[in-house]
Amino acid sequence: MSTFDSTKLPLKDLLKDIVGGKIQLPDFQRGWVWDDEHVRSLLVSLGRSFPVGAVMLLETGGEVRFQVRPVENVPSAGLPAPEKLILDGQQRLTTLTQVLKLQGPVKTTTEKGKPIDRFYYIHIPTALAGADRLDEAIIATDGNRQIRSDFGRKVELDLSTRELECQQLFFPCSEIFDAMSWLQDLNVHNPGAVSQFFEFNKEVLEAYNGYQIPLIILKKDTPKEAVCLVFEKVNTGGVPLSVFELVTASYAADGYNLRDDWYGSDIRNVISRRQRISEEQILNGVESTDFLQAITMLHTLEKRKADIAAGKTGKQVSPVSAKRASVLELPLDAYKNWAEVVERGFNCAAKFLRQECFTSQRDLPYRTQIAPLAAVMTMICKKDEERWREPQIHQKLARWFWCGVLGELYGGAVETRIANDVEELLAWIEGNGDLPRTINDANFQIDRLGSLASRLSAAYKGINILVLRDGAHDLFWKSQIRNLEADEVSLDIHHIFPKDWCEKQGIARRQYDSIINKTPISYKANRMIGGSAPSVYLASLQSHNQVQLDDVAMNTLLRSHHIPVEPLRADDFDAFYEQRQKELLGLIERAMGKALHSV
Repeated sequence: MSTFDSTKLPLKDLLKDIVGGKIQLPDFQRGWVWDDEHVRSLLVSLGRSFPVGAVMLLETGGEVRFQVRPVENVPSAGLPAPEKLILDGQQRLTTLTQVLKLQGPVKTTTEKGKPIDRFYYIHIPTALAGADRLDEAIIATDGNRQIRSDFGRKVELDLSTRELECQQLFFPCSEIFDAMSWLQDLNVHNPGAVSQFFEFNKEVLEAYNGYQIPLIILKKDTPKEAVCLVFEKVNTGGVPLSVFELVTASYAADGYNLRDDWYGSDIRNVISRRQRISEEQILNGVESTDFLQAITMLHTLEKRKADIAAGKTGKQVSPVSAKRASVLELPLDAYKNWAEVVERGFNCAAKFLRQECFTSQRDLPYRTQIAPLAAVMTMICKKDEERWREPQIHQKLARWFWCGVLGELYGGAVETRIANDVEELLAWIEGNGDLPRTINDANFQIDRLGSLASRLSAAYKGINILVLRDGAHDLFWKSQIRNLEADEVSLDIHHIFPKDWCEKQGIARRQYDSIINKTPISYKANRMIGGSAPSVYLASLQSHNQVQLDDVAMNTLLRSHHIPVEPLRADDFDAFYEQRQKELLGLIERAMGKALHSV
């Protein structure tokens, strides 16, 4: 027995049902409208009776129960319970509802994603010049129904009143399905164009009014597993649904709104879990997938332990997993059981990262390390949220973390690594496990240090933070730099031997631009350094009335950055470069807990 029907429905009837609330969206679906150029292209395709793809709907009232919401910008007050839900074609239908059925401006974007308001019009004379002119005939104005140039100073086209529309023969697309009221106004403001309008109605508007949309309608008795599979497969014209959206669909079938739990809802008075986690600045970039992965790893670890306790062996034992398939299989009960305690695990992870001297998400070498760190913290701190601070536990956590960063092991696909990390790191911390493979795998090649020049590199970010963690003081302000960051003083990573000076001395860029010649300092200190030789700018810094440091005190500040003092004061770049490389390599060895090797 078939679980779906295929049919066609006039576009105007489909949009009427959307505005009337008979057709709505599952609440987890993205609230998207296409960008301005895509909107125009869609309108041209309809006007020329080109196919724009089928739409898939699901009958309500069956086993699959979703939280629902109206299509974007359709007023929700007084709407009935929907008869059907949009599974595929949401972007097209949302776009067409806004353009053809609603009176306000269309909330769209530029090609670069900048939000803009637009009204869409068809220039009647151009449209009547031939079907191939429709692309030229359809135009978009701004939210004031105007087109401006010269940075908004010059009005090129003004359609801000019905009279101006009629006089210039620009027909609003929002009137396509009910053109008679505009015709009446045309008869008042431009009666000589009425016959031209009737031709326009026949040649152009009838194509829109008669346009048929192919429909696939899943029947209400479709099993929820099949519906979730459909969600994963149908997005042929848009971005594939994320793991979070698919899990949301699955949980919604059991009456649980994961979207509300993560993003919050003013309508249903639900506080956002994401917002609570993001109150920790360092976790501001944490995504729903990170949270789901952390829970999935702990749920599968629990299953693995139960299998081993039951005497299972080999492939009978469930693996710890963070893979997409495992996240999609995460039971709702498991999510509910773990969510609160894992949220606390993320908060403990933030405390650890702050202890390691990270203050903002942009300084994190790898966001992908947060999920395993949070999962491990969840288990360590179940009974005592400060247990991770115990010296032996903290030392093991820090060694694992820095091996991952400096070994550059968390780029690309890391689902297998993070799952192994959770199981192995917990076993190691509790005292009965071997070294986690991330520690064994990590290797920082000595030659790598000289090639680190990009602040986007994980190892580059990590070494900078290690210098801060080791107590680097600013060369201007009398404070550790980590304290300046907490006070929001402007900081950055700057050259120790200035770029201008190095270029004048003929020093290769690959040397002067590497992290060996850089260190974190305040904007104020960098301004005083300028392009001078170190011997010159050090004298200037020391004599400044807000600094007033003798040589011994300044040398102490320099050493807090692992900067070799003697070659710096002697403007000897080669000796400085060699000695600071050794200093930084020693810092890296201590963080990783292992000796380094050259290629």
